[in-house]
Order: sequence, then C-alpha cells, then structure tokens
Amino acid sequence: MFRLSAHPSDLRFPPVEQASPDGLLAIGGDLQPERLLEAYRHGIFPWYNDDQPILWWSPDPRTVLFLDKLHISRSLKRSLRPCIFSVTLDRCFRDVMQHCAGPRPQYPDGGTWITAEMLEAYTRLHELGYAHSVETWQEGELVGGLYGVALGGAFFAESMFTRVPDASKVGLVFLVRQLLAWGFSIIDCQQASPHVMSFGAEEIPRRNFLDHLASALELPDRLGRWRFDCD
Repeated sequence: MFRLSAHPSDLRFPPVEQASPDGLLAIGGDLQPERLLEAYRHGIFPWYNDDQPILWWSPDPRTVLFLDKLHISRSLKRSLRPCIFSVTLDRCFRDVMQHCAGPRPQYPDGGTWITAEMLEAYTRLHELGYAHSVETWQEGELVGGLYGVALGGAFFAESMFTRVPDASKVGLVFLVRQLLAWGFSIIDCQQASPHVMSFGAEEIPRRNFLDHLASALELPDRLGRWRFDCD
C-alpha cells in the first residue's frame, strides 16, 4: 500500500489504477488544503475513522450525478412548493458539517467518519472558498443540508443530513439548478447508495469519470462565498 509523504511539499499520489479492488489507494499524509485539492483534482478523496490513519480512495466504478439527468420524484416535487422550505448557500458551513457528523445507523457505537480533523480541514477549505454548504430552513430552523468541494465545473458531494423529511433533498435540487446555471456538469457522489441513485446518479467506470472530471476542471474555479443568483 502506497504511503503518502508527511512532508507538506510532497503532494504526490500514486496513479489511481493502483487502487485495491475496493478503491483504497494510499494511506497517511495529512489534510492540508493543498493535498486535499490535489486529491480531488485526480479523483481521490479521504475517508477513514478516528481509529485509522488517513485513508485515500478512488473506487471503480464511480457514482456520478450528471446534473442534466437529475430525477425529481413526484413526492419531492410537492416539497419544492413555495413556503415549505427556504434554502441558502454558505450561511453556516461548520454547523452543516457538525450535523452531518451526527450519529448514523452504520456507526452503532456513535462514531462517524467526519472526525474532528476532517471538520477543521474542510472548514479551512471553506474559508479558502473551495468548500461550500447548502442549508435548508423551516420556520427559521436549520432542518437539512449538505456540503462538498467545488473545483472547475465539478462538485464533490461529501455528506448530507436531514431533520425533516425531504429537507436535504430540497437543498440538493436547489444546488443542482444553480450549478447548471453556472455551467457545472457533474456531482461526484463517490459511491452508490439507494439515496443518491434515487436522484438519477449512475455508476460509471473510473476511467470515464476521470475523463468527465478533466473536462469539468477546464472551467475556472468559482471561489468565495456562494449565493443563489435568485434568492
């Protein structure tokens, strides 16, 4: 297994073709912004628990949502009606991450893959203008949201949470509509789940994903704090 250098100036990753069958590519290194951005540009992302070293992944196949193929169910369309939810961008990034780090069924011991180290690292990316949050509100209360990293015309979705049915789904629909208006083409969902597949996400070979990513990265980065074009 390839071990990343701990030196901050050595940001090299091995070719993604060297990943294991389940997608594990490398271990070690750190979560400094430069390394994280280098990873995302090459279709690599960190995912690990508190009791593990940093693990870097590039699964094959890769789950991608092409923005022009977003599927909105009939029930979700009802939740998109005015006055049910309001949606904002980058209003409370850290709060969204902390909600996403809450207890999940797949972590019965109360653990989470969004460690304190990850929280600080992605908050730093947010401060640099690369990481963004979507917040869904109901009667002034934060009831859902998601966060991820944006490079060029690609959005790398990391996690979402909901406290009210359809809250995070509404936030995703609003995000997709805005990303399309800005010329984005894909959301990287990383791995398949019934939840993301219900939106029209699909599994494609890693090689195809990297081609789509390369095309998306030809667009300039949209840095800074995001706002919807039409609030």
